[in-house]
Amino acid sequence: MLKGHRDLKVYQLACKLAMEIFHLTKQFPREKLYSLTDQIRRSSHSVAANVAEGFRKRRYPNHFISKLTDCDAEATETQVWIDFVFDCGYMSEENRDRLTSGYEQVGKMLGGMMADPTKFASA
Repeated sequence: MLKGHRDLKVYQLACKLAMEIFHLTKQFPREKLYSLTDQIRRSSHSVAANVAEGFRKRRYPNHFISKLTDCDAEATETQVWIDFVFDCGYMSEENRDRLTSGYEQVGKMLGGMMADPTKFASA
């Protein structure tokens, strides 16, 4: 039984990915602090934050779906930043592929939650 948002696999994965990004971005050039570093950190953190916010609104299916849609948008934005970071040469292909795959998994999980929001209403 789910006791809170921390029990959700999608939340756990989103946090793990955000922390990976945080640690990887510590190595970015100082001049990219705001343009790339801040943007990718913000969007990656927003994925987990929106899952948590959405979980608190789960009794209201339309609001729940809206928050999960925001979460999916942030995950997609993070993938775009990952592409930019890789293209700039600040991330290895291995890291790019692993992170991209992780965010694709997050998207699939969110899609499943949006397809059946009532499953989480009583959690």
